[in-house]
Amino acid sequence: MITRELAVALRDAGLAWNPAEGDRFQLDLPDEVELEAEAEVFTVSEMTIEARQTPSGTDLAFNGTTEWALDAVTLADAVWLPREDQLRELLRGTFRALVRLDDTFRVDAEISGVPASFEHPDPSEAYGRALLELISRTR
Repeated sequence: MITRELAVALRDAGLAWNPAEGDRFQLDLPDEVELEAEAEVFTVSEMTIEARQTPSGTDLAFNGTTEWALDAVTLADAVWLPREDQLRELLRGTFRALVRLDDTFRVDAEISGVPASFEHPDPSEAYGRALLELISRTR
């Protein structure tokens, strides 16, 4: 799983999220709200947390079956933690290869016609770094 810091950087760079079943996220509430739940990882699921379209946008509705009950939060109050397969898909045609090295993984991509490599012990983090570079170069 990617780090919260990388997830926030992807969001701030412009990565859009349309919540779907199985997506993971953390809360990102205003500084004046102090909750231990911000560090907890939640999963979108019809039974516990579902994405609901409202006139003001998308809300993540907590259905009361979770330990930490909350009515709903807006999408702006959540940080999406995309999975490895989602990150690879978002790289689209720029992705070239995932290579396992001795103690790390390397994602090879071609961004704006230039070969680039991103290494990390967690393949999700390597994919995320490649995606961040892709978004940054195409903005």
